[in-house]
Amino acid sequence: MKKWIPILEWLPKYNIKESLKADVVGGFTVGVVLIPQGIAYALIAGLPPIYGLYTALLPQLMYLIFGTSQRVAVGPVAMDSLIVAAGISTLAIGGTDAYVTLTILLAFSVGVIQLLLGIGKLGFIVNFLSKPVISGFSSAAAIVIGINQFKNLSGIPIPRSNRLQEIGVSLVQQIDKVEYQTLFVGLITIVVLITIKVTKSKLPGPLLVVIGGILGLYFFHQLIPEVAILRDIPSGLPSFSFPVITFKMISDLLPIAFTLAIIGFLETISIGKALEKSTDDVMISPNKELIALGMMNMVGSMFKSYPSTASFSRSAVNEDAGSKTGLAALFSMIVLVLVLLFLTPYFYYLPKAVLAGIIIVSVIKLINYKEAIRLWMLNKSDFWMLIATFSGTLFLGIKEGIFIGVILSLIMLIARTSRPHVAVLGRIPNTNVFRNINRFEEVEVDDHILILRFDARVYFANANYFNEILQLKAKEKGTALKLILLDCECINGVDSTAIQMIETAIDFYNDKGVDVYFSNIKGPVRDMLTKSGIVDKVGAQKFFINNNDALTYYKTGKLDRSQDLTDYIEQANV
Repeated sequence: MKKWIPILEWLPKYNIKESLKADVVGGFTVGVVLIPQGIAYALIAGLPPIYGLYTALLPQLMYLIFGTSQRVAVGPVAMDSLIVAAGISTLAIGGTDAYVTLTILLAFSVGVIQLLLGIGKLGFIVNFLSKPVISGFSSAAAIVIGINQFKNLSGIPIPRSNRLQEIGVSLVQQIDKVEYQTLFVGLITIVVLITIKVTKSKLPGPLLVVIGGILGLYFFHQLIPEVAILRDIPSGLPSFSFPVITFKMISDLLPIAFTLAIIGFLETISIGKALEKSTDDVMISPNKELIALGMMNMVGSMFKSYPSTASFSRSAVNEDAGSKTGLAALFSMIVLVLVLLFLTPYFYYLPKAVLAGIIIVSVIKLINYKEAIRLWMLNKSDFWMLIATFSGTLFLGIKEGIFIGVILSLIMLIARTSRPHVAVLGRIPNTNVFRNINRFEEVEVDDHILILRFDARVYFANANYFNEILQLKAKEKGTALKLILLDCECINGVDSTAIQMIETAIDFYNDKGVDVYFSNIKGPVRDMLTKSGIVDKVGAQKFFINNNDALTYYKTGKLDRSQDLTDYIEQANV
């Protein structure tokens, strides 16, 4: 049971004396922050505010049971909320029953996809989105989220969009419709929040501006009547109801569900890894995290939740508040239950401009310009990949940006493995150490010998490149070349195309009177060479444990130890 339910592994070891107080403080702190954020993010998603609080309830319980991170805080988040709005708004009008029904079904669909990926142990898919792609996407999405809040911040009736140029054009065309009272409230909110952040105060900024906004509008609403408020928010806990499912609805939602499933997983893993500590009883497991996220969204959808995942901001709050274990989520839930049962009427006068300010300030930190500067100095190809994903997300849309990022990641992966680093080696004088002749000036090079090291797995995409480099370097040696030594230390695998290429190269050079030796071969590569018959064809005596043995054998015809590695090959099982 511990294999599938991580809480059974760490809860019996729970130290009440050391951890309970910290978890209570951390949990209540996250719960307090979650109230204004949940309401704000529901508005981003195009849903009534109460659904943000619903989304913060059952998903937390599911992650407490099935999650492997001790500090990740889950629930509604800004980025996923915007993706929900971008996807569902093309199928239904925001805020309507049809819109809510589709959003809840979307959460269920996301959960099913994540659960199936986790059971199928497909957590490795996280590797197909590189850090530059994630950074570019997150930064662009943060800008889109912030710009979309200009409607509530300024009162200008800007239509919701996930393309920057559309929002910008609408904003310019309707700039004369700005409501100065609303803008004033929104700007005051932003100034207060930034001041608290800059001064590094431990005051709960979002909660303070929410309380201040409610009190301000309660007493002075007649003086600033233009400021839009939330008005009625229903009380009570969400009731159970299975999502409405039809084939057409599923087919319409599938693309956006896959997008949310992958993005939610990437967010959770990146946050969990960043907060992971060696003292944790359970380490982050990508496949178990997928199962946890799947259970969160599936069970949450049955209690009126929209898609949820890990939150950057609340996880940081959870960490800063000193939470020790995932039990802190239980105390966050207690706060939410109390709010849903008794406190929702008090949010009637909460200004939408305050929520807009909270969202804008919270997403600013997602704009990671420092990463772009770092990549420009470090790796230009990664920098341009970040820029392409950033631009695609900003100007084409959220889904399009993710697609561009995935495609670019795969193209870059293939490009880098199809033309990997190759080194010609020479011996460092008076040693048995061999190094790249282009990096070490004093290495000894024999005109009759070519030692070549290929620094990657050899497969169909780079086999031809391997052969081209081999021919080029052999040609540089000219007719003096008598031995090619292939140093296979960095080759961790070969496929059938590589095997065929190696066999053809051996025949080609043997016909020219050039011997081909192999050294430093890893077990899986040696197995393939043995099964293909290359070892028998070349002779086991031409396979060596290191370069020095190979050259000693070539020059003297013998070794101090066994010349024939047949026994070594038979004894080595890996």
